[in-house]
Amino acid sequence: MPEPQSGGGDGRRAVAARRAPDDIDRRLINALQGDFPLDETPFASVAAALGLPEAEVIDRLQSLLDDHVLTRFGPMFQIERMGGAFCLAAIAVPEGRWTSVVEAVNAFAEVAHNYRREHRLNMWFVLATETPEGIAEAARRIESATGLAVNLFPKEREYFVEMKLEA
Repeated sequence: MPEPQSGGGDGRRAVAARRAPDDIDRRLINALQGDFPLDETPFASVAAALGLPEAEVIDRLQSLLDDHVLTRFGPMFQIERMGGAFCLAAIAVPEGRWTSVVEAVNAFAEVAHNYRREHRLNMWFVLATETPEGIAEAARRIESATGLAVNLFPKEREYFVEMKLEA
């Protein structure tokens, strides 16, 4: 079975959901938050726990991603332990340029979690790079592509908050 695909620079971030999840979608979302099976057939294991066929679990998860109900499905890594870096970033985007700037920023593989905010700095996203030096380089490339200043907000302290939201 092919695994559902998410992430990348395809413009899915900062886009409203196309539909509301149904009851089975909600059960699936709730089951996928934490404790994902680490075995040879994790989607079959999830399917068995939910009483669904494996193909339906995979198809539903892909549909949730395609319909923007979910923006991402995948593991969370402590990238710093692997030599990489994360950094919160923000841009003040003129309203008339919003769509083109979203597309430009989301085209960068280093960009995740791009969201619109009601603030002077109205675009907030996370940069994730293979090295700490990669943060500044990615910000420079985004500035070059958009003509807008990227404000970097490196973390000062790390907190672990296991947040599971009932769907």
